[in-house]
Amino acid sequence: MIDRENMQRSLVLLKPDCVARGLIGEVLGRFEKRGLRIVAMKMLKPSRAQIREHYVEHLKKPFFPALYQYITSGPMVVMVIEGKNAIELTRMMMGPTDCAKAAPGTIRGDLGKSMRMNIIHGSDSEKSARRETKIWFKTSEIIRTSVEDYHHVLAFEEGQPL
Repeated sequence: MIDRENMQRSLVLLKPDCVARGLIGEVLGRFEKRGLRIVAMKMLKPSRAQIREHYVEHLKKPFFPALYQYITSGPMVVMVIEGKNAIELTRMMMGPTDCAKAAPGTIRGDLGKSMRMNIIHGSDSEKSARRETKIWFKTSEIIRTSVEDYHHVLAFEEGQPL
């Protein structure tokens, strides 16, 4: 039986510095090792419209031009992660936005370079996750699976009939 209690989805962006530094696998591995599943993923160079919609609350802030320049400086990996308490767990794993304040063992604490180049974004609430996911993915691009689907694959790998 699947425990659907506290199951969530979070949008995660692996920002241009993460991609440029070859850290995609390192970050993905951390999420997978914690039991989170990637249910949608693609690499892209974000459009102006996507960035403006994603960071709508920052459009009028003085740092937005620099944020825009940074976030459009190269390709990003955009993904939806699913799991029990995925939003809280993802944010805990990322650490604070300011890498200098991020604890060792967190993604930003281990891999981030600065407040500006902090390699990753994760949704901060279920409402944000729904809004952000719609910016980057069509509903048809998100895989709908269950825990049983993964058990079937593992059984097949071990030579057992499906």
